[in-house]
Amino acid sequence: MIKNYLRSAFRNIARHKFISFINISGLTIGLTCCLLILTYIVKELSYDKFNHNAPNIYRVSRSFNTADGIVNLHLGAVAPPFGPLLKNEFPDIKMVTRLFPNGDVVLRYKEKLFTEMGSYFADENFLKFFDLKTLAGDPKTALSEPYTVMMTEEMAHKYFGNEDPINKEIRLDNQFNFKVTGIFRPFPANSQMHPQMLMSFNTLNDDKVYGRNALRTNWGNNSFFTYLLLPDNYNIDRISSQFPAFIDKYMNSPGQPRQSKFTQLHIQRFLDIHLHSHLDDEVEQNGDIKRVYIFSAIALFILLIACINYMNLSTARSTLRAKEIGIRKVIGAQQKEIITQFLSESVLVTYFSLILALILTWVLLPLINRFSELGLSINSLYQPVILASVLLLPLVIGLISGIYPAIFMSSFKPIKVLKGILKVGSGNISFRKVLVVTQFSISIILIVATTIVFQQLRYIQTKSLGFNKDHLLTIPGIPANQFEAFKADILRDPVIKDVARSSRIPSGRLLDDQGASVFDGDKPLPVKADIKCINTDYGFIPTYGIKMAAGRNFSRDFATDSNNFVINVATVKVLGWKTPENAIGRDMSYGSTKGKIIGVVNDFHFESLHQNIVPLLMEMPSFANNNYGKISIKIGGSNTDAALATLQQTWKKYQPETPFRYTFLDERFQRLYNSEQQQSYLFTIFSCLAIFIACLGLFGLSAFTISQRVKEIGVRKVLGASIPQIVTELSKDFLKLVIVAAVIALPIAWYAMSKWLLDFAFRVSIQWWVFVMAGVIALIIAFATISFQSIKAAMANPVKSLRSE
Repeated sequence: MIKNYLRSAFRNIARHKFISFINISGLTIGLTCCLLILTYIVKELSYDKFNHNAPNIYRVSRSFNTADGIVNLHLGAVAPPFGPLLKNEFPDIKMVTRLFPNGDVVLRYKEKLFTEMGSYFADENFLKFFDLKTLAGDPKTALSEPYTVMMTEEMAHKYFGNEDPINKEIRLDNQFNFKVTGIFRPFPANSQMHPQMLMSFNTLNDDKVYGRNALRTNWGNNSFFTYLLLPDNYNIDRISSQFPAFIDKYMNSPGQPRQSKFTQLHIQRFLDIHLHSHLDDEVEQNGDIKRVYIFSAIALFILLIACINYMNLSTARSTLRAKEIGIRKVIGAQQKEIITQFLSESVLVTYFSLILALILTWVLLPLINRFSELGLSINSLYQPVILASVLLLPLVIGLISGIYPAIFMSSFKPIKVLKGILKVGSGNISFRKVLVVTQFSISIILIVATTIVFQQLRYIQTKSLGFNKDHLLTIPGIPANQFEAFKADILRDPVIKDVARSSRIPSGRLLDDQGASVFDGDKPLPVKADIKCINTDYGFIPTYGIKMAAGRNFSRDFATDSNNFVINVATVKVLGWKTPENAIGRDMSYGSTKGKIIGVVNDFHFESLHQNIVPLLMEMPSFANNNYGKISIKIGGSNTDAALATLQQTWKKYQPETPFRYTFLDERFQRLYNSEQQQSYLFTIFSCLAIFIACLGLFGLSAFTISQRVKEIGVRKVLGASIPQIVTELSKDFLKLVIVAAVIALPIAWYAMSKWLLDFAFRVSIQWWVFVMAGVIALIIAFATISFQSIKAAMANPVKSLRSE
């Protein structure tokens, strides 16, 4: 019997080629979208699960409060003493390991010189904690001795070529020699960390590197990512509830307030970090569970549109198969047998569509990766559970898509069908209208979402930041005793206009806060607000084109400026002064420095537009060894190549042991919004596909309805109706459905996008015309789709349609 069903299904698909082509196309496109999104979801949900210890690993994070108890900073890393102290204090902790980023370092092997950013100091038990496959060396001892290093295969080949790297030495920052003791395979793409080099943590005990005493007593350097290994199914409240007492025990000083009032420790589940952790300092940029939800919903919506398509198109061709059904019933076929026949056709079409969708997914993934940089792979679908789900998906879709057409067509009365009398009740028509309204509601929501995402992206790319980021490039800092000569040399090139130094550069996060007080006479009044700071020199404000609101910039003419401050308008507000002018000349202290406020700058966006503009203080330290860390260079005109040649040549003169590296500031800001760029790109693709599939559904319904009104159209033409009048008559009912869809979709779209925009401190306002535009686009697309069928019907010869009357 199944063989007969399949044979009949193949025959019907071949007999009605055009409708079958549309059916298969809609399902193929819908399934392709789902498979593409599924590769993204599977990757995001698989992060770090390759570690066999992952369910029992937790990360310790640290937050800081204002005097009012408001959290103003939450770091994913903690100070170095916490790791060992936690292990000693809480016996339930089986193991602790730490990872300390080494920043940008210069490494040399013979004549090869490289700048590396992926090196970390790691505890010797790091390889016991995480599943890092060792390819050479002993993982138990590779990081036990100081000045030892493990590296990836790629790094080993980069430095040593085909030589055996074990026991070879590389030189760090032209100061320290590290012996290679192991080679490891890098963490896979779905890992929240990707170290290229692991240096022995014991090296930090050397005072020339960090210092054993600093590792025990430095509570301020919160740069050590600290991980705990706990027993199975452990209740972390047993430890976290004791953290305040733990902090007070080890951090309190005599006569000082309890430290637990101002800082707290927290425990994060390791497997939750990638999608749920968005702290002020992460090992790498994390994903976002909200994006997973959004794209899951899009996949579901597109699949729903494809299913609705199949229903509409199947019922649209019901008149073509009415006599077949009538004959089957006359010769004894039961309704359940006819239903089974149509369901088998539906499942067969869906499985064929799945094969095409898998091929399309394989072809399109490289293109998607090229534009979105998501690094997706079709291999993620080959996991047994995922693959089984994918293979069962057509069965489910086929049954869902086919059940209504099957029941609908199997209900035909054989006597009426064989007499050519086929009428469809209004209830059935209404159900199809509901399906089309659903399709276009989803499409309109996606149109609105795509427009607002694009608007927000354009807004953050074009909004004035309060300084000029164009033609600004940044390079690493150089020793203070070389800077003035270096600056004088590069300024001889007329293309280079300004040079400045700073501890941080715009596009980075403002994390430094040393505590501030303002003075009422000789009495210091502690400031409750959190005021961030950066170290700058004389050239920072003019190089960036930041405008002064009051007072002046730092100047060489005033020797005391090394103790003075320049603040922004946001700081003036939190300090309670009415105008920037009121701040000039006020005494204040910041950290250990006491001085006067000599200038106020207009607020500018140091961080991304995801963050509010925070109170900011600039100071110019006097200690000669401060190299600030960053140099910013303003280039005039468009002769960038000449400026880069000058910079590279001058850099080699002063820093021959360090490779020259540079970054343009506008590119750094662009990278802050990579996530939004990806969303905009994917939203556009999926919106267009959803609209296309919806149009196929509308095509199906218009075909069905027009097929029921062929004789009516013939009568209208005989009575003198023109083609435009007939097209209008046939189209108006469908356009009403699109208007209903818009009424339903627009409030949902407004609510969803209002929520999405809350992720930005600075955002566009949702304009009314966006909704009007989405509705008009939907109407135009719908009218164009319907017109094809309507014009064809209106131009038909009325004699043929009336011949049987």
